[in-house]
Amino acid sequence: MRVIGVIRKSRRERVSREEFEELLRSAGYEVLAIVEQVREEHPRYNIGPGKLEEIKKLIEELKPDKVVFANRLTPSQAYNLWKELRIDIIDKWQLVLEIFEKRAHSKEAKLQVELANLQYELPLVKEAIRRIKMGDRAGFKGMGEYQVHQYFKHIRYRMGKIREELEKIRAEREIRRKKREEEGFVLVALAGYTNAGKSTLLNALTGESIEARNQMFTTLDTTTRRFKVNGKMLLITDTVGFIDNLPPFIVEAFHSTLEEIVKADIIVLVLDASEPWPEIRRKFFASLDVLRELKALDRPMIVALNKIDLISEEDAKEKALLLRELVNGRANLIDVVKISAKQKRLEELYSAIEKAIAISPKFQEFEITVRDPEKVGKVIAMIHSVGELLDIDYGEGARIRAYIQTGMIRHLTKLGVEVKRVA
Repeated sequence: MRVIGVIRKSRRERVSREEFEELLRSAGYEVLAIVEQVREEHPRYNIGPGKLEEIKKLIEELKPDKVVFANRLTPSQAYNLWKELRIDIIDKWQLVLEIFEKRAHSKEAKLQVELANLQYELPLVKEAIRRIKMGDRAGFKGMGEYQVHQYFKHIRYRMGKIREELEKIRAEREIRRKKREEEGFVLVALAGYTNAGKSTLLNALTGESIEARNQMFTTLDTTTRRFKVNGKMLLITDTVGFIDNLPPFIVEAFHSTLEEIVKADIIVLVLDASEPWPEIRRKFFASLDVLRELKALDRPMIVALNKIDLISEEDAKEKALLLRELVNGRANLIDVVKISAKQKRLEELYSAIEKAIAISPKFQEFEITVRDPEKVGKVIAMIHSVGELLDIDYGEGARIRAYIQTGMIRHLTKLGVEVKRVA
């Protein structure tokens, strides 16, 4: 499908042409032209009337299938533009939702995308009803007055049903999460801007082969896997990527997925180090905005500058230094680390996770006294499965020092061994 893209920005706004074009390509569109304008928002058309005439001429000349705006359009602006241009008009968030529809595989992801689509359509239908009452017979999607009213009722009903289904899925996830909590697992959430390399990083840490492509919004389904850091077992979850000015209706629709970030013990915020500094800065603040909205900025955070294999060592060091200055006071920062998920250069990340574990109440040093010699092997195996064995003194049984998850204590006490926290 062939499209013309439109970007309007004021001098204060952050709008990336490269990102917009990448979104269009990710949705499968052929970009015929990009029209740009620097001005304040026009209340009727978003762009100015002069630029509107320019687009009319381009439509006559290039014969696109639709026009895509990089800005959020109000329902009245979308209608006014359609009336003038007589062609399908969508904005950035409809474009993002089209990509989401292509990427959604699980039942939960499909429900979340459908809910976001319905939330987006609701104000458009309200605008159609308002115009019908004013005597404007344009309708909505070619519908008449009765059909529009019925469609409005259908949207409200369907949104209610989807929320009920998502709540059931959320309750099931909460049961699994509580079980992990009881086991004492430290939960690590991968967060960050879309296409920063989160899925590649999860694969590098866990040895999995989750789909990871160089395109936007590859991951819509949460994936949780186990991995070890210096003998300590942790759980890591990949989450949906962020994007600049993520609207509330998408955050609300994907709340059960993004909740994995809120519940995490450690957040690893992944950024693409190969991009120019202004882009890294913009995407860092966009990610921070989402984390703030989720009320997750109090969580211990590691900022991971990924893809350092694509830049020089000096460039990576300079960007890490700039990020440390940028993060200062804005989040509960553990460290800024330089990594390459593709090449599995993760030493700095492992070290930072160790620092975060050291302040986590879930991993503590314990002294374990095993009086029954026959149980020593089983206790050591349990420690190796989730923690780190520090020292062992054999006698009649064994006296063991180890870092273990607090949830393991009840399993050890069931074996009849003594467990004592080391001060």
